[in-house]
Amino acid sequence: MNHFVFIYLGNFLMFPKTLSGHENPVCLVLQWLLEKPLFVKDPQPLRVWICLQRARSVKMPSFSWLLALYLAALTGNTDGAVARESTERNCSLTPPYLPSTAVNTSLQLEELRVQMRAMNISAYIIPATDAHLSEYIAPRDARLAFMTGFTGSAGTAVVTLNKAALWTDSRYWVQAERQMDCNWELEKDVSISSVAEWLISEVPKGDEIGFDPFLFSLKTQGDYNINLDSSDRSLKSITENLVDKVWKERPSVPPDNLTRLPDRVIQRTWQEKVEHIRTQMGDNPYKPTGLLLSALDETAWLFNMRGNDIPYNPFFYSYTLLTMDEIWLFLHVERVTEELKVYLNASCEGALCVQLKGYDTILDHLKNYVTRPGVKVWIGTEYTNYALYEVITPQDKLLTSSYSPVLTTKAVKDETEQQILRDAHVRDAIVVIQFLMWLEKTVPEGNATELTAAEYVDKCRSKQKDSRGPSFATISASGPNAALAHYSPTKETNRRLTVDEMYLVDSGGQYLDGTTDITRTVHWGKPTEMQKEAFTRVLMGNIEISRTIFPSGTRGVNMEMLGRRALWEVGLNYGHGTGHGVGNYFGVHEWPVGFQSNNIGFRAGMFTSIEPGYYKENDFGIRIEDVAVVVPVQTKYGNNYLTFDTVSLVPYDRKLIDMSLLSSEQLHWLNKYYETIRSLVGAELDNQGLHEEKDWMLRNTEPFAEIGSSASVSSSSLTLIALAVAMLHNIV
Repeated sequence: MNHFVFIYLGNFLMFPKTLSGHENPVCLVLQWLLEKPLFVKDPQPLRVWICLQRARSVKMPSFSWLLALYLAALTGNTDGAVARESTERNCSLTPPYLPSTAVNTSLQLEELRVQMRAMNISAYIIPATDAHLSEYIAPRDARLAFMTGFTGSAGTAVVTLNKAALWTDSRYWVQAERQMDCNWELEKDVSISSVAEWLISEVPKGDEIGFDPFLFSLKTQGDYNINLDSSDRSLKSITENLVDKVWKERPSVPPDNLTRLPDRVIQRTWQEKVEHIRTQMGDNPYKPTGLLLSALDETAWLFNMRGNDIPYNPFFYSYTLLTMDEIWLFLHVERVTEELKVYLNASCEGALCVQLKGYDTILDHLKNYVTRPGVKVWIGTEYTNYALYEVITPQDKLLTSSYSPVLTTKAVKDETEQQILRDAHVRDAIVVIQFLMWLEKTVPEGNATELTAAEYVDKCRSKQKDSRGPSFATISASGPNAALAHYSPTKETNRRLTVDEMYLVDSGGQYLDGTTDITRTVHWGKPTEMQKEAFTRVLMGNIEISRTIFPSGTRGVNMEMLGRRALWEVGLNYGHGTGHGVGNYFGVHEWPVGFQSNNIGFRAGMFTSIEPGYYKENDFGIRIEDVAVVVPVQTKYGNNYLTFDTVSLVPYDRKLIDMSLLSSEQLHWLNKYYETIRSLVGAELDNQGLHEEKDWMLRNTEPFAEIGSSASVSSSSLTLIALAVAMLHNIV
C-alpha cells in the first residue's frame, strides 16, 4: 500500500487566529510540524489527509488529538525531510490556493485592458520573443514574464477583456503552475492553431485581435491569418507595444559601450565582409539593391563587433541596411565610442563608410528607401519581423530567402575562426575535467547539490584565458530531474547529488575566441544494467554520426537517424533535436547549421553539436553532447566528401559503457578520440601546470581493448609457449 503525508492548510492558515483573537492552536502545531525534519520523499510514508474547514467553523480539537496527529505523522516517516506547502497553484479552491512563487498580475492585466479598449481590440497576443526573433532575450523584452509571472523561455500569452491564457510546452507546465496566479488559464499546447481556436471561442465575431508586428515572424503572422480565416475575426497590427505602455519599471537598454573584436581573433575585416556580401547581391539573378539584416548576430558578425545586451550572448540591439554604395547601421548611437566611430569610418559617406542611425528609426528609414524607384530589398524570412516586412511594398520591391547571405556565409568559419574555436574547446575541456574531478571527491561526502555544481563549473570557466562567462544557464540535473531534457536547477527543485543516481551536466562558455557547449552524464556508484545499456546506445549514436562520411551539401536531417538507430533497435528514443550550430563568441545555438529540417546542407568549416540522449521519466536522463567541425575526407573513389572532427575533448564515463555493445569500428573511433584528448588536452594541462588533472585525464582515456586484439594476444602467447616446449624437448 502506498502512503503519502499530505497536510492541507490552504484555507485554514489564512486564519491564524481564533475568533477570540488568540493564536489558533491547530495552526501553530501544523506550522511547527512543517518546520521539523520529519518527512522525506519516501515511497512508503503514512497517509495522513487533514482537510480543515475555515477557522471560523472549526471546533478546537483537544491537545490529545493534536498529539495523536503528531505521533501519526512521526511514525509515518522519520528519515529526514520537511513536508512542504504545495508548490503549485490550485484555482479550484475558494479562495484559490497560490504558492509563494506565484505572481499577482491583476494590476498589469487591468491596465493592459484599458489600453486594449482604447485601441478597440478584443484580444492582445504577447509572444516570448523580441524584435529580432531571438532565442535569448534581454530583461527589457521579457513582456510575457511581466504580464504572466511565468519566466520560461517558450510561450504565448493572450489577454481578452475578461480572460487571460498562456500556451507553453511540457517542459514548463509545472513551472507555469508555480508562477502564475489564477488570473491565467494554462493551455498545454504550443500550436498557433490551438491559440486561434481559443481566440475564436472567446472573441466575438467581427472584432479585432491586436499584436505587435515587431514580435511576429512572417510565418507566425501567416499562420494566424490562415487559422482565423473565415472566422470573421481579424488581426490588427499595432506597432506601439501595449505591454510597454503599462510596464512602468521596464528595464532600460544596458549602458555598456559596444566593442570591436581584437585583430588576433579575426581574419576578415568588416570591409572585406561587406564587399563579399555585395558580390553575392550582385550575383543574385533577381538583382537586389539592398539587404536588410535583422538578426542580432548578422550585424555583429558583419562589423566584427560585440555587445552585452542579451544574456549569455555578446550581441547588441541593431539592424543593418546594406546597399551597393551605402551602409546604414541602426543602433543606440550614444553607446558608440569615438574610437569605434573611426573604426567604422562613420564620418564619411562613401561605399565603405558606415552611417550611424538611431535604433528606433529603422522603420521610417526603410519606408523611405522603398519609395526610391527601382529598389529591391532582400530579406531572410526566418529572422525578419512582420513590422519591417509589411512596409516593403509593392511586392516587386521584395526578395526573400529563408536565410540572408550573411547567415549562410557566417556558418562557414574561415581558417582563423576554425583554429581559435578549436583552441577554446581545449581550454574548455580542462574546465570540465576539473569539474568532474571535483564531483568525484565531493559527491561521496554529501556536499554537492545541483546548484553548487552549476556554480562550480561556472567558476572554473571564469579562470580560463579569454573567458567571457557562460554561454547559457548550466543544466545541472540529478536523478529524475535529469529526465527533463532542458531542466535547470532552482531553489525549489535543487537536489543533493548522490552516488546512487546518474548526473547530467550540460554547460558551455563564452570565450573571446569561441563558444562551447558540452554535455556529460556520469554515475559515481553502481549503475543499473538498463542505465549502462541506454548510455552505451546513446554513445553509439554519437559515434555513428561523428564517424560518418557524406557528400558535401548533405543536410543534417538526412543523417540524423544515425544518432537514434542504436536506441530504436531496443525501442528507445529522445524528444529533442540531435544538434545545432555553434558560433565564434556568438550564440550557442547558431542557425542555420544543424540536423533539423530547416537547416542548410553541411559544408567544410561548419561547426555543429552532436547530442543524442535518452530520458526515463521520473528516473534518470542521459545526453552525450560534443561539438564537431565539418572537415574534408579522402575516399577511395569520390571527391568532395566530408566527415566530422570532434573538438569537444572530455572522456566519457567508463563505468557506464557496455563494451559488448560497441562494434569494432566504434571502438576504434573511441580510442582515436582518446588519443586526441591525450595529445591536445595533455599539452595544455602541462602548460597550465595542472598535474593532478592530467593524471585524471590519462586514467580516463586509457585505450579500450579493440575487437580482435585480445585474440591476437592469445595466439602470440600460444606461439611463445609452443616455442618454449620445443626448446625444452630438444634439451631433453
